[in-house]
Amino acid sequence: MTQPIKIAILAMGGEGGGVLADWIVDLGEHCGYIAQTTSVPGVAQRTGATIYYVELFPEARALADGGRPVLALMPLPGDVDIVLASELMETGRAVQRGLVTADRTTLIGSTHRVYSIAEKSAMGDGRVDSAQLERQADRAAKRYIRFDMAEAAEHAGSVISAVLFGAVAGSGVLPFSRVQFEATIERGGVGVKPSLKAFGAAFDRAQNGEATVTDATPTVAAPPQPRHAAVRALVERVQQRFPVGSHALLLEGVRRTIDYQDVAYAATYLDRLAPFYDGAADDGLPLADAVARYLALWMSYEDTARVAALKTRATRFDRVREESRVQPGQVMAIHEYMHPRLQEICETLPG
Repeated sequence: MTQPIKIAILAMGGEGGGVLADWIVDLGEHCGYIAQTTSVPGVAQRTGATIYYVELFPEARALADGGRPVLALMPLPGDVDIVLASELMETGRAVQRGLVTADRTTLIGSTHRVYSIAEKSAMGDGRVDSAQLERQADRAAKRYIRFDMAEAAEHAGSVISAVLFGAVAGSGVLPFSRVQFEATIERGGVGVKPSLKAFGAAFDRAQNGEATVTDATPTVAAPPQPRHAAVRALVERVQQRFPVGSHALLLEGVRRTIDYQDVAYAATYLDRLAPFYDGAADDGLPLADAVARYLALWMSYEDTARVAALKTRATRFDRVREESRVQPGQVMAIHEYMHPRLQEICETLPG
């Protein structure tokens, strides 16, 4: 018995998941398929997560059977042909829900991360291991296509939905040609040029394949080259006085303490750390590094005055404008949700 093609899309708010679902429906309907899409919005820890579900059934087959098929409204575990995920944790959620199976599912997902509140608010490093997520997804899926789709979208000046659409086309998992995919974008009539650019880049990436997790080579950032002589002296002190493996951590601590107060305050930070690193063997470095991390956090404690200073910086407004893609002449309004309470703010004031 002929079964519909079953596609689940897991996307966060603002990533064009609805547009992607509509594109797939339009593509199917123009290529002789009966198409149906549903969406179930969810409350997530980031921007809200929605599961879009699309089923495609050959119209000719339906006519031969003498009626229209009854299509499902929601994806069922173990019964999905294609899963599209706009971010790595959404890929993990799809695997966790059982939507990805090794005998059937083609999984296409972005490898970039948008950290959850639980990850951001953890006292230590609360980030989920991205490499482990990828390995689990690789084992769970029949085929796993992944790359940084957010970067590809940004490079093309488009959104991640166009990249996912191109990756689906490049995977060859749907019975439609590249021309038919591109015609779907053109029929939409909105942002056609950047969408086609993002589509083309993703199409090529999906066809060429992606390196496995174990093939990834970590890159090491170049050491900073401060212009101020006093700051340069602190950087040189870190590089000459402390173990190489701890340089990145200590330089971040120096940066935070300078930003919090001044160069002398950062020098005090290093003075306090020196006894923990003096004579520390390799097995003692984790303790010293932990002290370095927590000391930097405590010496740059984000009380109400500090939070106010961070929120009112010109660089913050510039960053928000850039991330929001505010055009010249447009007005940008920011709504701040303040915590702590008024009582706690008053408690920081002189008696």
